[in-house]
Amino acid sequence: MSSRDLILGRVRRALADVPRDDASSVPGPPGKDLRYEQAVDRRYLREHGSRSLSETVDLLAENLADYRAIVHRATEEELPDLIGRLLAERGSQYVLVPPGLPPEWLSAADPTQVHDRAVSTPGELDKVASVVTGCAVAVAETGTIVLDGGPAQGRRRITLIPDHHICVVRVPGQVVASVPQALERLYPARPLTWISGPSATSDIELDRVEGVHGPRTLEVVLVGEV
Repeated sequence: MSSRDLILGRVRRALADVPRDDASSVPGPPGKDLRYEQAVDRRYLREHGSRSLSETVDLLAENLADYRAIVHRATEEELPDLIGRLLAERGSQYVLVPPGLPPEWLSAADPTQVHDRAVSTPGELDKVASVVTGCAVAVAETGTIVLDGGPAQGRRRITLIPDHHICVVRVPGQVVASVPQALERLYPARPLTWISGPSATSDIELDRVEGVHGPRTLEVVLVGEV
């Protein structure tokens, strides 16, 4: 008996006492056995536990830091000076800028702005030390930032090639508790990039190496009053 036969046998035994559905009353191909659809409870949890808005934002900051992202908090008024200081500390001479990035975010920054262009080559992008973007949504329970290529985020590659990424998250408007809540805000046909900390991998000896598939340093700025 093959492994496939064993698995299918277990499924049949598990469904043995489940009444067979009337296929004519359930959407699907005529005569299809839809017992599985009726037997599986689809009422998944939308979030784990009950938190206030402030607690949700604190959880996001905690999980981002756990993934080795550097977390900052600022008001709208403080944001330009903060971004300027982070770029100066990094020593960046050039910074990549998505087409829809609010210009006031970089009003206090000295580096030369390099705009996101379709004709830019990977080699040209690799010469730029930093990139500043917004985001689509941030997930508190997983410490994940999601980009969808919107105007303030630009093409996916501009956040994967530079070594330093500053990502601005608006609080509370772009913060959700869970992945299911995030998916409701996202359009699946867009180029989604899910970021949980700086790019990293481990070899067989479990030595962690950062910056392999994307930025070595991720700085997340939570902007808002919460």
